[in-house]
Amino acid sequence: MSRREKDSEPLHVRRPLIAALAAATLIFAAEAGHASGGKVFDYKLANGLELVVIPDRRAPVVTHMIWYKVGAADETPGKSGLAHFLEHLMFKGTAVNPAGRFSQVVARIGGQENAFTSNDYTGYFQRVPSDRLKTVMEFEADRMTGLQLTDAVVLPERDVILEERNQRTENNPRARLGEQMSAALYLNHPYGKPVIGWRHEMEQLSRDDALAFYKRFYAPNNAVVVIAGDVEPEAIRALAEQTYGRLAPNKAVPAVRLRPQEPPAASARTLTLADPRVEMPSVQRDYLVPSFHSGKPGQSDALEVLAHVLGSGSNSRLYRALVVDKQVAVSAGAWYEGSALDMTKFGVYVSPRPGVTLEQAEAAADAVIADVIANGVSAEELERSKTRLIADAVYAQDNQATMARWYGSALTTGATVADVQRWPERIRAVSAAQVQEAAREWLQKQRSVTGYLIKQAAPPEKRS
Repeated sequence: MSRREKDSEPLHVRRPLIAALAAATLIFAAEAGHASGGKVFDYKLANGLELVVIPDRRAPVVTHMIWYKVGAADETPGKSGLAHFLEHLMFKGTAVNPAGRFSQVVARIGGQENAFTSNDYTGYFQRVPSDRLKTVMEFEADRMTGLQLTDAVVLPERDVILEERNQRTENNPRARLGEQMSAALYLNHPYGKPVIGWRHEMEQLSRDDALAFYKRFYAPNNAVVVIAGDVEPEAIRALAEQTYGRLAPNKAVPAVRLRPQEPPAASARTLTLADPRVEMPSVQRDYLVPSFHSGKPGQSDALEVLAHVLGSGSNSRLYRALVVDKQVAVSAGAWYEGSALDMTKFGVYVSPRPGVTLEQAEAAADAVIADVIANGVSAEELERSKTRLIADAVYAQDNQATMARWYGSALTTGATVADVQRWPERIRAVSAAQVQEAAREWLQKQRSVTGYLIKQAAPPEKRS
């Protein structure tokens, strides 16, 4: 996409970031609140809109985010990419504010704006001076129900998302591998299709498709507004009533988000993607595991700690065993995506050293996992991982926008503000036995897809 940030980028492309943050989506407001030491305020308007306010008065700026509880997994079958397509089209204007006006105003007041789409949510945000917050709230309230679309703007934007797919997926071997692995891991659930969409379906998306999707899902009773910054909570509540509160709820919004679920795991799957552009071969494995929302109490927390012990940083099991001790890899790690409405992924990846085969690298990683399953983790590993996870959460709270994203992603994937705030105590409560049990129960090969990324040899030159 041209100017907006994308969560539709295949997640495996962003593995290093995920590994560094470790508790990517359920590391939230640690300790007594957040960086500014204040309380988080959670309101519900009469029309169903949820408003979360996070005061942070260190600078006269505010981050305003609106999250819709709809993503790629909620699309009509056969119309993949529709949620992301509508995200683009939301910038095309209303009767009150023609195309481009919103962005022009944000730029003129020195603000920033962006948008993103994932499997479970779609979000729009602005960062502006505190005294201009009402302006962006009025704009967002207007386009929540007032979007106007014509073929003259829809069809060219369809070409834009097709080109985005070319750039982000077709021209990126790792992205293509991740896309294929997701399709193989999810046999029945819509998480198996790419957020950006399959090309042959994207090419058929129409104005009517976009408007039907918009009218079904974009409404105050399907939205969460998160505001973080130099604000007074009650004043923000009043602003929300003046802007979003005037909108009527949409009774067509599904009360429960029901999706097809996965059948019991029966067999491991393996696939290979060969591409001449591959510079470094790699092997990665995705396991189907519970998310915070879909799992039983404590399962997601144990998986968070397990991912950190196995594969976060130079002290992790995989890095020390494969990169330092055996010297069979140049990189190795693990990650876990805890924030999802339904069953999610736990991943392991290895890039072998020259001369080491992918099969050898995979076997070395399997040996590390088998050792954790058989012997568990040490008290030192456990405490170091839990301390680091909580510390990373505390440090990350210095970023106002990050705070808003944490709450937004949690509230749109089945968690509550209380769940967010209890995260540190849940991590502290994780035991070595729980980590070992998580490895034993969920890191089973029949629950996984293993992907090999290899360099495709150039075809021999034809002789004349």
